[in-house]
Amino acid sequence: MPINPNAEIEISAFRWVPEFAQGVVRDLRARWALEEAGLDYRVRLLDQERPPEYLLEQPFDQVPCFSDNQVKIFETGAIVQYLGEKTETLLPRDPQGRYRAIQWTYAALNSVEPALINLLLIDIFFTNEEWAKLRRPGASDFAKLKLRRVSEWLGDKDWLEGRFTIGDLIMITTLRFLRHTDLVAQFPNLAAYLKRGEARPAFQRALTDQLAVYAANQPQPEPEGAAA
Repeated sequence: MPINPNAEIEISAFRWVPEFAQGVVRDLRARWALEEAGLDYRVRLLDQERPPEYLLEQPFDQVPCFSDNQVKIFETGAIVQYLGEKTETLLPRDPQGRYRAIQWTYAALNSVEPALINLLLIDIFFTNEEWAKLRRPGASDFAKLKLRRVSEWLGDKDWLEGRFTIGDLIMITTLRFLRHTDLVAQFPNLAAYLKRGEARPAFQRALTDQLAVYAANQPQPEPEGAAA
């Protein structure tokens, strides 16, 4: 297993998050890429209240941050691209294949994810708001449009560019933001694509390790009468 408390590579992650977020927090992308690359790493766990100095590493107070004694970076797109440069498993070496893989990371993060996250926020945080009830049909249609574009490109291929790359890693983790809906299932080739990605052993190891942290740090309810 690549998790090694003495590893040079370190990523930051949350110690615990609510159930709706478990399995989709973005450190999963870094964990998956590290597993695919076979690189050992350690995890620095953060509470919901981050120390003020964390903003010097991550100005948006999010996870993950990444360091390996050579670079310190944040944002999963940058982290995954950096890791891709270390192994052809994640990023082809020929310029055309390399940049077509990279373009799909940008597409997932910029063209697809905002529409999917918008719908997720409506459904999870604002579902009882009147404005959200009015907005949801349009948000759902816009998310489906993005899914349709990806589906049409994918066609009957296993992966976006014919072989697994960082573009697929970012796209698959983006599609998982809709796991509370049936929208991906409405596109059979996308549903199969998502299933293929999640079946990769490296993904399974990354997900298991992330969820194990949350399970180990699950807040315990106060004993009855403790607040009296």
